[in-house]
Amino acid sequence: MTFPIIRAKGVYKTYDTGVVKVQALQGVDLSVERGEIVAIMGPSGCGKTTLLNCLSGIDGINSGQIEIDGKQIQELTDNELSDFRAHFMGFVFQTYNLLPVLTALENVELPLLISGYSQKEANQRAVESLATVNLVDWARHRPGELSGGQQQRVAIARALVNSPAIVWADEPTGNLDSKNEREIMALMKRFNEEKGQTIVLVTHSDEVGAQADRIIYLSDGRIDLEQG
Repeated sequence: MTFPIIRAKGVYKTYDTGVVKVQALQGVDLSVERGEIVAIMGPSGCGKTTLLNCLSGIDGINSGQIEIDGKQIQELTDNELSDFRAHFMGFVFQTYNLLPVLTALENVELPLLISGYSQKEANQRAVESLATVNLVDWARHRPGELSGGQQQRVAIARALVNSPAIVWADEPTGNLDSKNEREIMALMKRFNEEKGQTIVLVTHSDEVGAQADRIIYLSDGRIDLEQG
């Protein structure tokens, strides 16, 4: 019997500004099967990014349970959670989050070096990861010398360099034109098919959502509809 790789039950998240309390998530229940591509969609401010951040352990929750690969992440210490994320998860963001002073290769090497890999092994794995996104020839270029589509491919190479079981993507095509959007989604679907990686992504794009196995629609911090 197989179990979902991601399970959330009764998840509540409140932001307290000191003036007003914002109920960002209100009793969210969901599960994601291993190897599934799930898109989280809904209007701006409905809690999509908050849900992604809570599921991945970037943000804490007020109540409920989140289980990733059988681990109750709210029960892990900060160090345990950081280590779990580093080895088990990859992250792709709308703004790429590349360090401008580092080359493409150095940006991809960084998470491996932080995780304790030797410089030699980190370099080898980073070159291999850049090759999978067809950017080896740009390895020595800094982000400012790359197009938006190239920067996002570097970010994907960085997210995949540790062969994570789950890739979390927050508006991964949000800053890209339609051609680059199609290329980035083709890459992510290829990795999903070849490596069985589970992908959970937030998107406003109907075209991106249509390529997921399932769409979860949020409204006011609640799951409004599931489709697929």
